[in-house]
Amino acid sequence: MLLSNIPMLIRRYKIAGQDSKPLTPPCKGNQFDFDGKNMSKIIMALDQGTSSSRTILFDEKGNILATANQAFPSHFPHAGWVEQDPEVIWQSQLATMEAALKQASLKMSDITAIGITNQRETTIAWNKQTGEAIGNAIVWQCRRTADFCAELKEEGFEEVIKQKTGLRADPYFSGTKMRWILQEIPEAQELAQKGQLAFGTVDSWLIWKLTAGQVHVTDASNASRTMIYNIFDGCWDQEILQRLEIPEDSLAEVRGSSEIVGYTHASFGASVPIAGVAGDQQAALFGQACFEKGMAKNTYGTGCFMLVNTREEARLSEHGLLTTIAWKVDGKVTYALEGSVFMGGALIQWMRDGLGLFDDAAETEAMALSVSDNGGVYIVPAFVGLGAPHWDPYAGGLMIGLTRDTNKKHIVRAGLEAIAYQSFDLLKSIEQDMGFKIQTLRVDGGAAANDFLCQFQADVLQRDVSRPQIIETTAMGAAFLAGLATGVWPNQAAIQELWQEERYFPPLADSKDIESLLDRWQEALRRSKGWKQ
Repeated sequence: MLLSNIPMLIRRYKIAGQDSKPLTPPCKGNQFDFDGKNMSKIIMALDQGTSSSRTILFDEKGNILATANQAFPSHFPHAGWVEQDPEVIWQSQLATMEAALKQASLKMSDITAIGITNQRETTIAWNKQTGEAIGNAIVWQCRRTADFCAELKEEGFEEVIKQKTGLRADPYFSGTKMRWILQEIPEAQELAQKGQLAFGTVDSWLIWKLTAGQVHVTDASNASRTMIYNIFDGCWDQEILQRLEIPEDSLAEVRGSSEIVGYTHASFGASVPIAGVAGDQQAALFGQACFEKGMAKNTYGTGCFMLVNTREEARLSEHGLLTTIAWKVDGKVTYALEGSVFMGGALIQWMRDGLGLFDDAAETEAMALSVSDNGGVYIVPAFVGLGAPHWDPYAGGLMIGLTRDTNKKHIVRAGLEAIAYQSFDLLKSIEQDMGFKIQTLRVDGGAAANDFLCQFQADVLQRDVSRPQIIETTAMGAAFLAGLATGVWPNQAAIQELWQEERYFPPLADSKDIESLLDRWQEALRRSKGWKQ
């Protein structure tokens, strides 16, 4: 059965407790004979990102069997606003599921389990009765609640938020987006009064769709990014909910990151367990097998996100970082310190689509290497403000140092360097908080395929950079979590054995030259701050 044949994706649902039938568990031992000899369990990883949806099929050895990707647009109705159509998000994810299965000549009944990873903080509201979204999703990059966040800071409420959630009062997070929807969209207000409003991050939206409206859940890692979840007590925080005027009955049930939270509806062709859920950056940390305290990874996606595993210690940052839940497995919470950069790969996308400097991102490596240096050009990509460790929603994007000798190759190189400089700021803060040096940084994400960026990152950090054989570690992390819950892998040690390095980048540049570059970067950064205030 083709997934696209599901009637309008079951737009109108009957929710649990209202004439809904119990979910049917899947058959045991879903396996597929690929070569006539070896049977393999197949994990479907749904990787729903900011600019595209992806489905990757993994076998039990961590090999990729099929992959499908579909881009979708964002919308910018006002300056600083970023939105997406929730139905387009779902349709794009569904299309990649079908394409990956077709590519591998598989059916849903051949899938052992599903893992989900997603763009975090992006907030969707929908009607519990009909399953229809209320307006567009408010994307994590959106800055529309900046003024309200400033109010929270002025009244001292940010300290309450930090002490309970590990986060900052910033429009980045979901909580103030929920408040905005409740205050600005009458339909949301009406549904909330009736107890029929559902809020969710993208993982919740996908699970709702996959289960035909029978399951409204999220996992601890995604909940920890909402700014309304108490990461120490493990519950939605009543004090913060009251201040933001968010009804608790609109929120998802919080579950573990590696456990069966539901099954796909029979209309998909099989009842497959949804067994792994994690926000994209936490999933990447898991996919990079950073299981020990002090292990760190940096993901170069739409943004750049550096996380370091702090195990059972939820350490509150004193240097502008976030304290977050990395994952919850077997009832135990693992924490992480995180630095978030809003414009990473998105800067490359802007140089391609906005400036037309190249046709394909793969060209940027050769362009950067064709010039000896950046020609004095620096770019501060504060298009949607600055994230960690600066937290300035009013910063403005800046390009400085242009001369008559500047050409597009200098600009492209400056863009790649800007990604590395921002990541330097994150690592510096992490090491200050942790009290020791990170010896090796594991990198992943689309831009990690760029050798110039990886080498420049190692030079700027004066640390070793390690790139894995499979840079799709976000999807791999979701697959690992799902497979762990369904017995595909017995424990994290078995997963650790699957991780393999593809290339190692030691620092090669002179440290004095790097210090000079960083000094100029800091000066450019200073000039961008507060620009929109």
